[in-house]
Order: sequence, then structure tokens, then C-alpha cells
Amino acid sequence: MNIRGLLAFLHDVLASAAAWVVAYWLRFNLDIPPSYTQNMLQTLLYVVPVQAAVFWYFGLYRGIWRYASLPDIKRILIAVILATLLGSLTLMLFRASGQIPRTVFLLDPVLLVMLMGGSRLLYRAWKEHRLYGTFQLQGLPVLILGAGDAAANLIKALERSNEWRVVGVLDDNIHKHGRLVQGVPILGRLDELPLFATKLSVGQAIIAMPSASHAIRRRVVGLCTDAGIRVLTVPSFEDLMSGKVAVSQIRNVELDDLLGRDPVVLDDKQLHNFLTDKVVMVSGAGGSIGSELCRQIAKFNPKHLVLFELNEFALYTIEQEFLEKFPKISVISVVGDVKKRARVDQVIETHQPTVIFHAAAYKHVPLMERENAWEAMQNNILGTYCLASSAVQHGVEKFVLISTDKAVNPTNVMGASKRLAEMVCQGLQQKEQTKFVMVRFGNVLGSTGSVIPKFREQIANGGPITVTDPEITRYFMSIPEAAQLVLQAGSMGKGGEVFVMDMGEPVRIVELAKDMIRLSGFNEEDIKIVFTGLRPGEKLYEELLADDEHTLPTPHPKLRIAKAREADLKWLEKLVTYLSESPILKDEDVRRDLKEWVPEYSCSNGK
Repeated sequence: MNIRGLLAFLHDVLASAAAWVVAYWLRFNLDIPPSYTQNMLQTLLYVVPVQAAVFWYFGLYRGIWRYASLPDIKRILIAVILATLLGSLTLMLFRASGQIPRTVFLLDPVLLVMLMGGSRLLYRAWKEHRLYGTFQLQGLPVLILGAGDAAANLIKALERSNEWRVVGVLDDNIHKHGRLVQGVPILGRLDELPLFATKLSVGQAIIAMPSASHAIRRRVVGLCTDAGIRVLTVPSFEDLMSGKVAVSQIRNVELDDLLGRDPVVLDDKQLHNFLTDKVVMVSGAGGSIGSELCRQIAKFNPKHLVLFELNEFALYTIEQEFLEKFPKISVISVVGDVKKRARVDQVIETHQPTVIFHAAAYKHVPLMERENAWEAMQNNILGTYCLASSAVQHGVEKFVLISTDKAVNPTNVMGASKRLAEMVCQGLQQKEQTKFVMVRFGNVLGSTGSVIPKFREQIANGGPITVTDPEITRYFMSIPEAAQLVLQAGSMGKGGEVFVMDMGEPVRIVELAKDMIRLSGFNEEDIKIVFTGLRPGEKLYEELLADDEHTLPTPHPKLRIAKAREADLKWLEKLVTYLSESPILKDEDVRRDLKEWVPEYSCSNGK
């Protein structure tokens, strides 16, 4: 036992003696008769050792007084009850209980619990500044938004912080106004934030509403921005429930908090059957989508995870991340180009993957539209064919193609090339062979080439933010959500299906820009928004289904199956011959030929 434990034990021994003496004292109205005084002192020699032994047995000295809580009080209560019973039995065995008033046996345990438990709680209160913290103006004043359980836990956690000082709580429930949460007053409604921020000189607010809707979060962020207040938030309800984080781990509000997306519910059993102890290969493993797929796959403990990537630095980065965060996962890092069939065959033959996720692609619309159209065709279509046909040749069980909403009624080379990549997989789909599954979704927050990193950079540079058109809209989801739904679709696919994700409501890009300005602590006067006009191949509105398609429901509420126009092997052979034997074509020639391969393709700008 260390010195602190020894002192705690001596404290409880003294408390045991004091409780016994005070019990006599109270029994005789503060005046103990001489005959009982001698009896009291004699019985102390029996009671104190017995109680001390019980306290030691119950391990009351392994806890830290600074963190004393209800579980500690519960252990003390049980130990005291048992100690009282054993002490009484000991006195009876040694015939020392004849002159002991029965009231003493009732008062002693009550007093002992008060002394032992009260001293611990007082020590904790002293250490946490509860006794004098309200008189100390330490830390930055902060308002808590929301007066529920999360707020109560957050206030309790922040009491130990020197960084924050909670001065009030705001909540729209008028029945809570004027009441206290952990000693902090509930001042008024959320829309009264500017008033109380000025009155209390507050520069920060923390949203303590983990289960609040995205609309409420958006409203609160707007109130904070208008009032010139920095806004933070507690983790989401799902993260708190999973135990991954604590309510005290406050963070900046992110775009994910403001976009109306419900959490993805996965069929864990189906995914374990799909991935656990299997060799899984991911092409484009160093990209934003491919790397997140790898992280999600790692949760299901594959036998080996083959990272296939052309970019050396991207591959090195994801490899180092896995060595640090997933050291138990067997990772095989392979540099390779999906267009080089010999290398693809070598990798698949060597590692024998059961499942392949094909995320490698050129995805940037304007970049592929000018000067790079033929490369987009080669990489997105011929690369898909090389990898997919090799999968068939080597008996891979399932091949999952990451597609895009831009493949629907495409107006650009990138979208048309991804539609042809889907048709390549459909053409290779044969019974009793590799099962091909295609998954379409829209933009993902923060992915390479998306507007989010671009807007962040423009804000960091002081603006302006460039948006192509005031009416342009896009579907958005987070990268983890997209990756999770890809895994779910891959596990559900029977072969030949094109899965369409529920992308929620489309988001106007200009509103997204305004949200990012607010989250960065600025307003539209500080950071201007400039409209530059639609770029070549760009649509105002994205679609998830082509005109001649319809969808069928699946067991998962966020996935549907699109009945797309299919392709056969004869058509596929012609396409591969065209891509393999044609010379490098100019952009206008590529667009001309695409109209023949993809009848729904139009090279208009979408207006």
C-alpha cells in the first residue's frame, strides 16, 4: 500500500472509533454516564479492529479520493453494514454486549457512512474547486446550448477544466428556464444567444445536443455566427453511445453536422460473412474513397488486405496509417496500374483475392474534359476491363465497381466513361462466375477533387469563394457513409446489379459555401462569393437514374437496385478492340465516338 492508501486506512480507523464514541454520546444526550464510559472504551477494542479488517477486505483503499463517486459510496455502505453485523457478532461471542444500548448499533453505521463517505466527497469537491470555484473567475466564459443529459455531463466535466468557465445554459424548453443544471442557471431560449453573449461577455458557445436534427444545428450555428461567437459541439449521439468518445471531447462543428444525413445501419453479420478472414483487394487504395474503403474493411478483420495503387506517395501514406492504427491487419502494398494486364494478373494470381473493390478512376470532370479525354477512357474503361477480366480468369468471387451519379445521362467524358465501365462489368457477368456489383453515388465531403477542399483553401486565402452557378446543386454524403454503403451493397449483390444510394436531399453549392464561411468564423462580408459560370461538361443538377431506368427496393433502406440497360460479350469485344487499337484520339473525336457507345450521352453543359 502506498502512503496515500495508508493515510486513507488510518482515516477510516479513526472514523470507526469516532462513530462508536459519538453514537454513545448521542444516545445519552451528550452526557455519557460513567458506567457506560468504561463499557464504550472496552468495546472499542473489539469493534474497531473488526471494522478495519472488513474495510481492508473490501478494497476501499484502491480508489482515488479525487474521483470518489456513487460506486465508492455504495462499496462503503456495504462494507459498513457487514462490519456492523460482524462487530455485533464479535461482541456477543466475547460477552461484551450486555451493557451496550441497542440504539448505538443503529447510530454507529449511519455515522460511519457519513464520516467515511462525506470526507471522500468533500475532498473531491475541494480538488475540483466546488467549494470556491464559483468565486474564481478562471477560464474563458462559455454558454452551453441545450439543457439535457449531455449538457449536465459536459458541465460536470468542464468543472475540472481551467480552460472553460460555464456561465449559463440556453434551451428552447420554457419549462426549464430559471432552473439549474449542475448549479448553472438555464437563462433562456436559444435565439436569445446574442443578448446573453453580450451581457455575460461570452465569446464561445458549445452545442450540447448530440441527437438534435441537422436543421436545429444549422440554426444554432447561424445564431452563433451572427453574434460573432465561436461555436463548438459535443460528439454525435452515435459516437457517445459507442463509447468511442466522451461528452467532454468537444470539437469544431463540421459540415457533416449540418447536412441532413441519418447514420448508416449496417448488417454486421452479412458483412462479416463477406469480409472476415477473406483476402480483399482495393484498387486506388490511396485515394479518398479507396483509403476509406480500406479503413472500413479493416473493421471486419480480413485475412489479408491488398492495397493496389499507382501513386507511390499515396500508397506509402495509407500503408503507414495502417501500421499505426491497424497493426493486426495483414496489409500487402502493391504499386501497379490497372491498365497493365500483366501486372494485374501477377498480383491477383499471387494473392488470390476473394473480393475486389475497384475504386481507381479519373474523377475530376473539367480536367478530364479538356486535353485528357482519351486518358479518361483508357483508365476508367480499359482499366476496369483489365482488372475485371483478370478477376474472372482467376476465379475472384465478387468484383465491386465504384461508379458515380455522373454516369446517368452523362454530359461529360468522365460520366460517360464510368457508364461504359458499368457496362463492361455487365458484359463480363456470366452465371457461375465472378459476381459483378456496381454502386453509384454522388459527391462525398472532402474527397479529392471535390469543392470542399477548394472552398477551404479559398477561405484560408481570404476569398473569394468561386461557385459556378447560383442554382447548381449536388448530392453529398460523408466519405465513411459512402464507403459503408459500398460494402453493404457489395455483400448484398448477387451479380449484375447497379446499386443506387439514397443520397438524401440535394444541396445548393452556394448554401454549402455559406455554411463553410460561417463555420470558419467569417460572414459573407468578409468572404465574398463569386459566380463564374458552368464549366464544360458540368450539369446544374445531378441525377441518380437514367430516363430508361427504374429501381427496385433492397433490404437496406439506403440502397436500391437500378434496372439499367445491359451489355453482352459481343458488344464488349468491340469496345475493348476500339480502346486497345485506336490511336490516341483528340478530345472532340472522343466526344464524337462516345455518342455512339453511350446513346444517352450529351456534351451540352446541362443548361
